[in-house]
Amino acid sequence: MSENHRRPIAARELKLSHRVASALAKAGLSANSISVMSAIFGIGAGLCFWSTGFSAPSGAQQSWLWIAGALLIFLRLLANMFDGMVAIATATSSAVGELYNELPDRISDSAILLGIGYAAGGSPTLGYLAALIAVGTAYVRAVGKGAGAHSDFSGPMAKQQRMAVLIALSLLMSFTPNLSLAGYGLPTWSLGLISALGALTIARRTVNIARALGKQALAKGENNG
Repeated sequence: MSENHRRPIAARELKLSHRVASALAKAGLSANSISVMSAIFGIGAGLCFWSTGFSAPSGAQQSWLWIAGALLIFLRLLANMFDGMVAIATATSSAVGELYNELPDRISDSAILLGIGYAAGGSPTLGYLAALIAVGTAYVRAVGKGAGAHSDFSGPMAKQQRMAVLIALSLLMSFTPNLSLAGYGLPTWSLGLISALGALTIARRTVNIARALGKQALAKGENNG
């Protein structure tokens, strides 16, 4: 994958990250298998969050479910980073690599956000809305890439920001499960924030991509002239 189409991740440049990627490659793990693992982690996180709706708010079980969900989101993000690094380290990018790079992400986002929607203090309606908007942000990026623009990973609510909000929410809920604002639980507020800023992200990416394509068309016309 071209550098123009790779999500900028500062941790990718760390020596430790390169060592881990090399170890994963030597262990025989393929980039595609790591991508599938990221979806498994995402589904697991969603199930943990969903399960909090069936446990006592003040019980230890609910606290551990929130913590487990946060850990699984973190593992999902690590898998998202290492699949590309392993592909580059082993020079084994495949014809279906793009599918493995994108589809597990959409599955993970949907599973996690729907899980938060059905979690204790959540809102199923906002869970579905947030999941739809998350897919929308990726869709706009993919359309722009297909049209010839650089992949636009801008926020303010790209994948990393969504997952950071949910990790923070999970850890907070593990300590203060009954905390609410104006009668709504923190998961509901978090989904509202993700949805609102996610819609802004779609609009921003659309404008950015339209401008980039317009500049390309203008430059092409000048060169042909």
